[in-house]
Amino acid sequence: MKPVVRWLLALFFVIAGANHFRTPEIYLGMMPPWLPAPDLMNTISGAAEIFGGIGLLIAATRRAAGWGLIALLIAVFPANLHVALQGHMPGTDFSPLTLWLRLPFQAIFIAAVWWVAVKRIPGEHS
Repeated sequence: MKPVVRWLLALFFVIAGANHFRTPEIYLGMMPPWLPAPDLMNTISGAAEIFGGIGLLIAATRRAAGWGLIALLIAVFPANLHVALQGHMPGTDFSPLTLWLRLPFQAIFIAAVWWVAVKRIPGEHS
């Protein structure tokens, strides 16, 4: 089960990261106005998602990628909270309720990444 979840997470992060470059206006519109350099933040977060997703698939980089993705998920939480508070996510037709329901998924993603990449069980092979 763990390898399947790892591959699904990797695919999700690579696609989400690529989307930062494909449709940057969505991500730029999510950023709270107090964040500096929105274009740079979008580029960094998109690249981090792509490299983190790929890193999940490589045993030698898996643990570091996992910690990096966990840090990224924590770092982008203010943007997700910002759009929930706004009640609108630019470039989407998500309802305000959907924007609020997205927030707990940050914790689910963090737990899933931790499980597939960071957690160590004696005798288990990654």
